[in-house]
Amino acid sequence: MVGLAAIDVLLEEVRSRLDRVDPADLASEVNAGAIVIDTRPIEQRQRDGELPGALIIDRNVLEWRLDPTCPHRIAEADSANRRMIIVCNEGYSSSLAATSLRQLGIERATDLVGGFQAWKRFSRSSPSG
Repeated sequence: MVGLAAIDVLLEEVRSRLDRVDPADLASEVNAGAIVIDTRPIEQRQRDGELPGALIIDRNVLEWRLDPTCPHRIAEADSANRRMIIVCNEGYSSSLAATSLRQLGIERATDLVGGFQAWKRFSRSSPSG
C-alpha cells in the first residue's frame, strides 16, 4: 500500500479480522455478557470521564490480567470464550490490544470502533443518553 505508514497497514490488517463493536451496540453486548475493558490512561479518564461499567486495566498489563491461563488474571477473565471489548481513547491501540488477546486464544476479543470518544458522542446524541 503505497503512501501508507506501516502502522496504518497493520491497523487495516488486524481490523479486518476483528468484529468490532459500534458504540450503538455496546450496551447490548454488555447485556449479552461481554466485559468492557477501558485501557485509557488515568489522565484521559480524569479529563473525559469514566465509561460506566468498564473495568479499568492499564495497557501494559492487559494480557496478563485477561489471559484465563495466567495466575495474574482478574476474576472476570475466567474463560477464553468470554467476549471482551477493549476501549481506548479513539479506537487505535484497542485494535492492536484485541488482536494480542486473540493471539493468546481469546477468540471473542474485539474493540470499540472510535473508542471512548465515539462512545461519548453517541451517548450524548442518543435519546437514552
